[in-house]
Amino acid sequence: MNILTVIGTRPEAVKLSPIVTALMKKADINARVLITAQHREMLDEVLSMFDIMPDYDLDIMSDNQTPTDVFTQVLNGIQPILVDTKPDWLLVQGDTTTVLASTIAAAYEKIPVGHVEAGLRTYNRENPFPEEINRVLTDHAASLHFAPTLTARKALLREGISEHTIHVTGNTVIDTLNTIISRPAPSSCQTILGNIPDHKRLILVTAHRRENFGEPLQRIIAALLQLAKRDDTHIVYPVHPNPNINKPIKELLLNQKNISVIEPLDYLTFAHLMKQSYLILTDSGGIQEEAPGLGIPVLVLRKVTERTEAVEQGTALMVGTDTNKIVRSATLLLDNKSSYKEMVKTVNPFGDGNAAQRIVSILLDKI
Repeated sequence: MNILTVIGTRPEAVKLSPIVTALMKKADINARVLITAQHREMLDEVLSMFDIMPDYDLDIMSDNQTPTDVFTQVLNGIQPILVDTKPDWLLVQGDTTTVLASTIAAAYEKIPVGHVEAGLRTYNRENPFPEEINRVLTDHAASLHFAPTLTARKALLREGISEHTIHVTGNTVIDTLNTIISRPAPSSCQTILGNIPDHKRLILVTAHRRENFGEPLQRIIAALLQLAKRDDTHIVYPVHPNPNINKPIKELLLNQKNISVIEPLDYLTFAHLMKQSYLILTDSGGIQEEAPGLGIPVLVLRKVTERTEAVEQGTALMVGTDTNKIVRSATLLLDNKSSYKEMVKTVNPFGDGNAAQRIVSILLDKI
């Protein structure tokens, strides 16, 4: 069986690496990897961590590219490769524009697609944009749907997708996280932690989503400045390279007391930094899945989330980008031990670390 896995961004690499690694160990599977390099440097770092060498590299990354630019470049780049290699299955993960373009190209060549992390929904096309559009269209063009949770399975069934194509596997990000955390913490993590006094609790912050550009980010910044006035906390913000995020963050938070604005971290460093955090503020989907596995409460800097399981179980709290709500919610967790303990005691609803093996077993059944 020939399987081509497509990877565009670092989160895709994080979640597909355990599947690719497992596929490569199977004698009856010819596993190949195509990268689009939608995010170049951050993608290469994860692939090297798992010793994955791409067979094809579309190298589409350019400054100020729009979703339309990415879509057309991926579509045009992957089509001749699909015609030439004729894979039995195409594997994609998540909801990036790379995912949608690859899926459409494969569907036009009548190559079946397996969608990892199928069925996530906010039911709002604008939040997140364009991810909600991408994943809905991908699910309806895919032939196999690897749903991470029962909630995702129900969403697919409601849209008329055949139950015979849906498999609840857990989320592969837990597989990757377990592997990474078992490795020693790198010196880069120790350096960051070494700059924080022992009596101060670490608040880790990430925000990069398109819907938080502009005024929403300004409100997040205002909240961080208020929280930084506390003497018992220190904020670490690895800032995304996108200038819509990078520029205002550095202009307003750089050199502020109790705030460290740092460059993007490699995944190994970031995972260990998450583990050492007291609280995480983020608009990232992956971190909403990872933090519960580490016992770290998450305040979600979004209006809606497609990962409702964490909110329902109490390990994540939706705070949006309202300055007062962010400050109020963070202050409660910093000052009220019982509220904090309620959020850290829950079981991770996103998997047990064996999702990749389940997905590979399902694919092997298709031989």
